[in-house]
Amino acid sequence: MNIAPIKKRIASFIIDDLILSILIFVIFYNQLSALADMEALSQFMNNNFFIIASVKLLYHWVLVWQNGMTVGNFVLKIRVVDEDNGMLLMWHKALLRSFIRLFSEAAFYIGFLVAFLSPKVQTMHDKFSNAVVVDA
Repeated sequence: MNIAPIKKRIASFIIDDLILSILIFVIFYNQLSALADMEALSQFMNNNFFIIASVKLLYHWVLVWQNGMTVGNFVLKIRVVDEDNGMLLMWHKALLRSFIRLFSEAAFYIGFLVAFLSPKVQTMHDKFSNAVVVDA
């Protein structure tokens, strides 16, 4: 397996975050356009945290489970596979990976920083789901 370089993973992350931001903006356009100040934005985030987290979870879970790649991964030609057999992740491993990814984001991206110290460039969510990201 040819492990994907960290630069590709970072670029993929940025692409996916842009896509998710646009998707969330479209979903909540009416509410977001009515926000007047930072306090209203904070209240909006508190009220819609579960929905936003669910959109992120579903995006990463379904795309990685079905194709082994998100849109960002597709653009950068990288794929998420099972570390043991090189195949696509089973649905429950992809779900676990996506769920832990949310916690890594919420905890100031600490779980992502692990990739800089890992020989296989594995984040915390990769390690817990027994996944690696490889060049497609």
